Amino acid sequence: MHEHVILLHGIWMRGFTLASLARRLREAGFASVDTFDYASVGGTPVAATERLADRIAARTGVVHLVGHSLGGMLAVDLAGRAAVKNCGRVVCLGSPLLGSAAARGIARLPAMRWAMGRSADVLVNGFERWQGEGDLGVIAGRMPIGLGRLVGVLDGPHDGTVSIAETRLPGITDHCVVDASHAGLVFSAEVAELTAAFLRSGRFPASTRH
Repeated sequence: MHEHVILLHGIWMRGFTLASLARRLREAGFASVDTFDYASVGGTPVAATERLADRIAARTGVVHLVGHSLGGMLAVDLAGRAAVKNCGRVVCLGSPLLGSAAARGIARLPAMRWAMGRSADVLVNGFERWQGEGDLGVIAGRMPIGLGRLVGVLDGPHDGTVSIAETRLPGITDHCVVDASHAGLVFSAEVAELTAAFLRSGRFPASTRH
């Protein structure tokens, strides 16, 4: 069975920021790894997921999704739809699946809300629970380096932008925490190793679970 991996970047980012993660996943044995570039501010999440669904449908075999921050939320939204037949496992890296306090802080500032564009609603509100049939793993960071705490109250341990609590969506398959900042998640060798493990088995190593 052919396996493909598609990587999705976060808000204000582009696909090239995932080059290190893509390389490490290829080295881990996933030969087919691509990045999905989308307009995270100027475009809409609906348009992005429609394009992503088309890309998945065009592949032969299972397509796994790995998304950083907003990218993970788009992956969760799409993979939770029954109509997407060949979508495999999903890994979210620092995605505020329950909604982002930092995004809510930005949204309260009229001069700043524009910075999130039409992705604001999904970032602010998040999801109620994981509705998909497949495996969903979440990797959260606990290195508090970032600007998120300046615009929102981050309760408990956090990665500088997203609190660990915001990543614990009810219904997910597995969850782990690493020593990385929000931006650092995509450059971490440990995160790449954990992502590869989850894509293979649907679980993180027992020693890393939190």
